Amino acid sequence: MLQTAGKFFSQRLQRWMPEPFVFAILLTVLVALLSIAFTDSGLGGTLDGWYRGFWVLLEFSMQMVLMLVCGYAIALTPVVSRVIDRVALWIRSPGKVYLVVVIVGALLTLISWGWVVITAVLARELAIRVKGVDYPFLIACVYISSQPWVAGLSSSIPLLLNTEGNFLISMGAMQSTLPVSHTLGGLLNLLYLVAFFIGVPLIMWLMKPAAGQEQSLQDLLVSDHRTESVREEAECLKAGGKNLSDTLNNGPVLQMLVALAALIVVIRHFGVKGAGLDLNIMIFIFLSAGLALHITPMRFVIAMKRACGNISGIVFQYPFYAGIMGMMTYSGLGGMFSEWMAANATEQTLPLLAQLCGAVVNFAIPSAGGEWAVIGPAFVEAAAAVASGMPAEQTQALIGRIAMSVAYGESSTNLLQPFFILTILPVMGAGVRIQARDVMGYLLIPFIYLTVAIALLVSLTPLN
Repeated sequence: MLQTAGKFFSQRLQRWMPEPFVFAILLTVLVALLSIAFTDSGLGGTLDGWYRGFWVLLEFSMQMVLMLVCGYAIALTPVVSRVIDRVALWIRSPGKVYLVVVIVGALLTLISWGWVVITAVLARELAIRVKGVDYPFLIACVYISSQPWVAGLSSSIPLLLNTEGNFLISMGAMQSTLPVSHTLGGLLNLLYLVAFFIGVPLIMWLMKPAAGQEQSLQDLLVSDHRTESVREEAECLKAGGKNLSDTLNNGPVLQMLVALAALIVVIRHFGVKGAGLDLNIMIFIFLSAGLALHITPMRFVIAMKRACGNISGIVFQYPFYAGIMGMMTYSGLGGMFSEWMAANATEQTLPLLAQLCGAVVNFAIPSAGGEWAVIGPAFVEAAAAVASGMPAEQTQALIGRIAMSVAYGESSTNLLQPFFILTILPVMGAGVRIQARDVMGYLLIPFIYLTVAIALLVSLTPLN
């Protein structure tokens, strides 16, 4: 039944789902019209907010580009290829590939959401080695494996709430930081992880395409896809004979010195900050590993050129979403929406409303931290009002519940919002004729499951 439903939705969304950039344009127009209609910004103020926001995510965009190309460059090393060859020895069926990708990917993103790149690398290489894998469905497995990041060590909203001097404290909405025991360490978060690891792998297993109906990676490869290894191309580019340029290009000494220096930086970082992970150190780890594993400058340059071949979506689409976020923020539309949602809420209904608000606003602001900056203050104040008269510990627990409800809602609609699929298509789509619409249909059923499960959990789980 689920197999048939998955195929049905996949075929329908191929006709209904536009190119992600068209989706961004439609959202830009919609948010602009709402801003003009429901706020005092007018056309001029809305356009000013759009322009101001356009540049907000430039640093984040470059971080995404570097993380993706550095991660993919690692996949092109002989060491990684040999490791994946060994893994593929005991994964001989498409069903096992899907399950391994979902489970391993989910465990990786609990450490850092940026590690979805590693999952994409693993999935692509398994698709090459295991016959019968449906490639669009495999991309859906990679994408949904990133869902648990919201419950893991890089979840931005809980980390922000536990940061000294965060903006909610500065504006007086909170008196102190919120310990992670009320968010990531709470019973609600544990039950969310149980619901994910039991339900989602089972759903994807039941939805897997039937044998003989799959679209394999080989079927989708374009004719000019490069098949020679990085080492082989580096050898072909040598001028021949002994010369200074080839010696520098293909010698390991300089590159390994830089790789060693980078390793020292990473060790010093964790020595000072403990297990703290952020995008910058993740990128630096990927860069260091790529330098070390490719050994020579020429091999590293070739790998990076190949890795950069399919990142255009991130480069030009992220600013458009930043512009949408700017309109939501500077016009006051986002705060107005969250205040309307939170008005007259109760202890029982507020978490559900927070989940719904997080899910809806995510279409316009597909960034947990950015979304929380817009709607967080209204929900924290509503939680404080609802908790009036409660002990301080219970008030903090309710605020933690609201924060996680927003985070879960925000994360769930990533399965309908094609924005973040741009983070894995540069790896999965390199040399392949595939679009986001070929993948998104497989995510609708898992989205329904997670949305219902989250609603039940945030409503029924006792406060810590």
